[in-house]
Amino acid sequence: MKKSVSVFFALLAISLLFAEVEAQGSKIPKADSPKNYKPAAIESSPALQTLLNHAVGETLDKFTAKKITSDNIAATLIDLRDPNNLKMASYRGDQKIYPASVVKLFYLAALHQWLEDGKVKLFSPELARGARDMIVDSSNEATQYVLDVLTETSSGGEMSAKEFAAWSYKRNAVNRYFASLGYEHINVNQKTHCEDAYGREQQFRNYKGENRNMLTTDATARLLAEIASGRAVSPERSRQMMELLKRNFSGTSKDADDQAHGFTAIALNELNLKDAKLWSKAGWTSKTRHDAAYIETPGNLKFVLVVFTENFAGERDIIPSIASRILKNLK
Repeated sequence: MKKSVSVFFALLAISLLFAEVEAQGSKIPKADSPKNYKPAAIESSPALQTLLNHAVGETLDKFTAKKITSDNIAATLIDLRDPNNLKMASYRGDQKIYPASVVKLFYLAALHQWLEDGKVKLFSPELARGARDMIVDSSNEATQYVLDVLTETSSGGEMSAKEFAAWSYKRNAVNRYFASLGYEHINVNQKTHCEDAYGREQQFRNYKGENRNMLTTDATARLLAEIASGRAVSPERSRQMMELLKRNFSGTSKDADDQAHGFTAIALNELNLKDAKLWSKAGWTSKTRHDAAYIETPGNLKFVLVVFTENFAGERDIIPSIASRILKNLK
């Protein structure tokens, strides 16, 4: 009898914890924002909005037979040609969408902030290898390691309610960091997996897929724009992040999910923009296909384009179709 009561109260505590998290939503308690951080000043642009609306609209028309609708696409465009006056357009950019491996971009930025602040004392060869594999190879195992380092948590067996509450607070460290920078409507606290989560990782999802990572294209585009413009953490750390995000899209690849060839890069190759430069982080699952890209062209275009697609992961041409129209018409 006593054991049954103990189990009941443990489950009740867990349920209350998740109810609190759900109620808070994006209102995760903020940490202090880093010293000297100045967010990029980004203004909405009617001209860019028209351009993005047309690019998405024409792409939807192209895929009419596949029954792709506006609910399956979200996109954000930021023009970086004037570093002191960034312009932005958004198409469903505030919608929370499961980001797949795009979340690794946020873990990379957090890692560099932790290093800058001395929260992570040593950027060892092993940690450097983990950061590199997380972004360049999109390794889920490397991401699990990096998130352990960031949050001082680890996977393992299920925990008691009290232990789990303390563990959950620590695991939300990256959420608190981005909340301090003013990011909204995101959740960045879960490991990425090739198959599924087990033990306390599944417990952290409340066993029902709850509390999953969530991003918006607006938030993703903002972070990539801050990295590309040297505002993320510091100019030097932004440069180091850009080195990992750089993609060589020349030639071809047999891998349809190759970050350097299988996403926005398709548009660059189709338009024969061989001298363009690409930095990106893609993400894909059986239901999603996303790309966050920063592009520079010899014609002095400099822009971030983030496109998320849902329920049509097998359609490789949606993202490059939107990108191609932006590249052709952004003046």
